[in-house]
Amino acid sequence: MTQPISRRTVTALGLSAVAAAGLSACVAGEGSADTAGGEGSWSTGALTIDWATYNPLSLVVRDQQLIEKALGDAVTVTWVQSAGSNKANELLRSGSADVASTAGSAALLARSNGSPIKVIGIYSQPEWSALVVGEDSDITGPADLYGRAVAATPGTDPYFFLVQALAEAGLSIDDVELQPLQHADGRSALDGGSVEAWSGLDPIMAAAEVESGAQLVYRNVDFNTYGFLNATEQFIDEHADVAQVVVDSYEQARTWALENLEATAQLLADAAGIDLAVATTVITERSTLDVSGVPGEDQLAVLETIAPILGESQDVSGGADAVEKALGEILHADFATAAVEKQ
Repeated sequence: MTQPISRRTVTALGLSAVAAAGLSACVAGEGSADTAGGEGSWSTGALTIDWATYNPLSLVVRDQQLIEKALGDAVTVTWVQSAGSNKANELLRSGSADVASTAGSAALLARSNGSPIKVIGIYSQPEWSALVVGEDSDITGPADLYGRAVAATPGTDPYFFLVQALAEAGLSIDDVELQPLQHADGRSALDGGSVEAWSGLDPIMAAAEVESGAQLVYRNVDFNTYGFLNATEQFIDEHADVAQVVVDSYEQARTWALENLEATAQLLADAAGIDLAVATTVITERSTLDVSGVPGEDQLAVLETIAPILGESQDVSGGADAVEKALGEILHADFATAAVEKQ
């Protein structure tokens, strides 16, 4: 099993200096945590937000009811599960969620295809994708995937991980027999022998190692994009007060999680239905939660790496121009800048 190559150094980002002033000028009807619970305190009476096992901070925010406590009884908070970044994007695109979490690559793909979303926070820098094979497989790396059946979930980090891994071996996605399966189904297909490799996602991937003897034959942390917390533009424009509460809650959750890694792993184990030891591996070895929550240059650098892949693919109808336009529009750092300053 190869080892991770390198981890990008994450620096604190001093972005959006005007954030505090901009967010303090609430429009009529908007409230704050100090006025929560009063009739008409907030700009909306409902918030729908996702939780996901690939987003540990969402589990903390939901479990501790940080958003509910800040908003009070005046706002009904509904939690929906995202089974993958592609599902989170569907929730946002359909209006079924106001805020949802994806990998960076998936957010860029959605924005490039016209989904009106922006990144309002960063929840982690994970190593959540790798190439996975069965215990007795003769596959040792990307080059051995030529002509083989490989499972991956289109529109997610594992899919773009697969594309980049193949490129390292001089191959393209057309050189494999892609099976477009949701993450959990990809693992099942690998266990059942209907595919020979799977571009996996934690915590399902970590569980496959322990429970099925699966092997991670190719890892490269730089092919994993950050964890993005995204919101629709309508929600950002019309309900900035509630959006700020969401991002504030995420920063509170980050502080707590970093001080309580074992308890965070237990939340993941319970939510994903996996062994605590597996969840602990995901939290302590493959999830860097101690990163700036402010979306900025580090994230753009990663997205710019995959931008040509998106532009040349059939996944973006507008091609390279649409991807370039999305890169210039996708970040909204004000909420996170204000939230980090409060910690």
